[in-house]
Amino acid sequence: MARTVRNQKLDSRSARTKLPFNKSGYWTSVAKGCAIGYRKGPKGGTWSAKYVRPDLRRETALGPADDVLDADGRTVLDFAGAQAMAREWFAEIVRQADGGGPAPGPYSVRDALSDYLLDYERRGGKSLKDTKSRIEAFIMSKLGGDLLVKLTAKRLRDWHAEVAKAPARLRTREGAAKRKVRETDGVDPEAVRRRRATANRTLHILKAALNHAFREGKVASDEAWRRVVPFREADAPKIRYLEPAEVKRLVNATDLEFRPLVQAALLTGCRYGELIAMRAGDFDASSGTVSVRVSKSGKSRHVALTVEGSDLFLGRTLGKPGDALIFPRPDGGAWGKSHQHRRLRAACKNGGITPPASFHILRHSYATSLLRAGVPLPVIAANLGHADSRMTERHYAHLAPNYVANTIRAAVPSLGIVEPTNVVTINTLG
Repeated sequence: MARTVRNQKLDSRSARTKLPFNKSGYWTSVAKGCAIGYRKGPKGGTWSAKYVRPDLRRETALGPADDVLDADGRTVLDFAGAQAMAREWFAEIVRQADGGGPAPGPYSVRDALSDYLLDYERRGGKSLKDTKSRIEAFIMSKLGGDLLVKLTAKRLRDWHAEVAKAPARLRTREGAAKRKVRETDGVDPEAVRRRRATANRTLHILKAALNHAFREGKVASDEAWRRVVPFREADAPKIRYLEPAEVKRLVNATDLEFRPLVQAALLTGCRYGELIAMRAGDFDASSGTVSVRVSKSGKSRHVALTVEGSDLFLGRTLGKPGDALIFPRPDGGAWGKSHQHRRLRAACKNGGITPPASFHILRHSYATSLLRAGVPLPVIAANLGHADSRMTERHYAHLAPNYVANTIRAAVPSLGIVEPTNVVTINTLG
């Protein structure tokens, strides 16, 4: 359906007070054959809807306008609310006219989420597990029973704020009676930012589900959630990375079994999941690269290695068949997803790294080392597996203050509009 139509004569109550009485009312077309009408009365006006096509003509009263009382979306309507209610009526008239059966049952947020997940999985969504987890944790229990036709912007804003204030969910043993959480320190700006970022990501999922329902014709208007905006400046985390001295202490403090994985993360910027899946055949000694078969984005990439990185991979693959793991456990099996946390935390404790570093911080440390060496951001983006350099610039450009200036000076030619000067700047402080 079309988005909300604007009309200067009907948009606001102040504009409507200036309209003279008109028996036939004031009508605005919102779609082909569909119109919204306003009729002014001595104690306030009312909204109506009209549907016209060659074989059918229908008109109905929608409810009082917000000329006296404030709009609530159901019993008192502003112009946008009248359009939303009219679209529901238009859809029902069309369904009946086209031979539709009994009206379907109420469509809830729970139904919208279920349909969206099926469509997301069908389209090969990259974050299906995380999306399901967020839906169960933050959306389903709070909004699942709400009907889409009764959702309001206020209801969604209140829910969004509640998610931002909820304690952080910590890793909890499967089958535990109670989930572990960490309360948010309200005076710590970074802690507040992280919770707001979580709320924004969850809002994005909810909006995607509701928009899918809107496109499928399950609800007549998307007005309620279009008016809900994410928290500003919540998704730009302060990047933490290890200094060279910390890198050496961490590697030396890591146990010998797990140390090659830490070294590889610091020398490639690869994610933990990418490293533990690498096979000997993924390393190409002649080109000094290692292949990541499937990354977080679902695409493969080739990571260019430094001399030190090539030496590490050469030592780990020498004499191994192509399908052998490059970084196996001592028993030859693959490392598991949960094996990283305890070992890396112990290494940080032994190496005096406070607060403890995660594998993602090792990835940041790799990118930072390249930046400091003058490697251009697009090259770093390619090695990290970012689709383009925007993500890399967002996280790391502030660490390379000369990057923007050097890029401009290299790309923009001289215009030849300023005469050369022989003036020399003298350092008066010397």
